[in-house]
Amino acid sequence: MESEAKPPFPPFTYESATKKVKAAQDAWNTKDPQTVQFAYTPDSIWRNRDTFIQGREEIVKFLTKKWDKENGYRLRKELFAFTDNRIAVQFWYEWHDETGQWWRTYGLEDWTFAENGLMRKRQMSGNDVCISDNERWFKDDVDVNTVSIDEKHW
Repeated sequence: MESEAKPPFPPFTYESATKKVKAAQDAWNTKDPQTVQFAYTPDSIWRNRDTFIQGREEIVKFLTKKWDKENGYRLRKELFAFTDNRIAVQFWYEWHDETGQWWRTYGLEDWTFAENGLMRKRQMSGNDVCISDNERWFKDDVDVNTVSIDEKHW
């Protein structure tokens, strides 16, 4: 839809790119696919590891399946780099599977934005690392915005 818009808009500055990254982090931490889909153009294309997705309907299906599997999901994103209409992000999140096993996923994303501030392309590469409960960074009393990557774990 041409009337849709999601500021901040490209071209990005350091401040506006950082704001866009934090908005994405906050949206994904809702674990609500119906909300998250509206950050993307209706025909947005994704590569998420080995999965290729196009359009909001597929985004909702993908995210619904993801968050049905990834229990206790908590995400942190940080700005890595930016240009006029592109942002690169490093991220890490923790989740546990149906057996209670905890995982930390590390990765990078490459985002391309339309003029209206909606993301039209998202490419994600990530790796899952098995962790114990005492290795978790995201506990109930920890704000995701305060957790930084520890170089020995990256």
